[in-house]
Amino acid sequence: MKALVIGGGLAGCEAAWQLAQRGVSSCLYEMRPGKSTEAHLGGGLAELVCSNSLGSRFSNRASGLLKEELRQLGSLLIRCADESSLPAGGALAVDRKAFSQAVGHAIETHPLVEVIREEFIKIPETAGIIASGPLTSQALTESIIALTQESQLFFFDAIAPIISRETINMDIAFRASRYERSESEGGDYINCPMGKEEYLAFVEALIDAERIPLRAFDDIEKEKGDECKKIFFEGCLPVEVLAKRGLRALAFGPMRPVGLFDLRVGQRPYAVVQLRQDNLAGDLYNLVGFQTNLKYSEQKRVFGMIPGLEQAEFVRYGQMHRNTFIASPKLLDETMQFRTKGDLFFCRTDCRY
Repeated sequence: MKALVIGGGLAGCEAAWQLAQRGVSSCLYEMRPGKSTEAHLGGGLAELVCSNSLGSRFSNRASGLLKEELRQLGSLLIRCADESSLPAGGALAVDRKAFSQAVGHAIETHPLVEVIREEFIKIPETAGIIASGPLTSQALTESIIALTQESQLFFFDAIAPIISRETINMDIAFRASRYERSESEGGDYINCPMGKEEYLAFVEALIDAERIPLRAFDDIEKEKGDECKKIFFEGCLPVEVLAKRGLRALAFGPMRPVGLFDLRVGQRPYAVVQLRQDNLAGDLYNLVGFQTNLKYSEQKRVFGMIPGLEQAEFVRYGQMHRNTFIASPKLLDETMQFRTKGDLFFCRTDCRY
């Protein structure tokens, strides 16, 4: 009998790979491309929809140590990430397309893994792993709700914009990595520096900009008031929400200038927007930490206030999407087994940790 793995994202692919490495056959269900989600762009396995960074690559950091442990354990994801890595200072960042293709090729050509392109909508009756992740389909979400007897199993997450490299004004922007950490000449990041007045004007415009209404959020806000704030993921707040926490919140957050020095003017910027390479060709860059739910027209207007991005061409605008989750400490034991159904496992690999 084959094991069931539901979801062809990062966690599902790793689960199917590890089973296969131990001689266990599996059926890996993935509903895309027949049925997509609000955040995926294609139908490839292990598609990264949020950041292309998997966090620190230094083993003296928690996330870097975890990656080193995964390498020693034969992780497919880490191997493919290393093979498709991009210049990113102290982070392990990947070309999204190359990463997805590498994982997909390994999974689809493995003799012990059968990839089935269908939506799986019910809790499996036999041994199985639910790895559908944050973008679980509505039908499977309802089955999980019925199993767990939990409600409101979601929060909102956001994606940062991606722009064309050739539209960045390098007469203003400069290349550098924090504390001069870099694998490439001039630095791995493109930095857009801001003076104090530029920064304050930008924050004001960001706070006042129009956002895309979130229907589910609006309903919960009416019902629960301040309690609805819990449905935003604290580690990936929209940049406009973070800006509302204080005038200098961004300057101490994603726009902190620490470790950067603009040699052309001989000083450290008051604030800085960093751009990270997003593909192997080097013609696409994403705005680091600038996940957002602003209307597209507002993103072009407000982010166009960033020095060096006045004429930036957006290849993908930032957006908000709904994420499904379960209360793991309450429902699962330390082996990720569902406590009242021992042959059912839940797993998720989050690229941010």
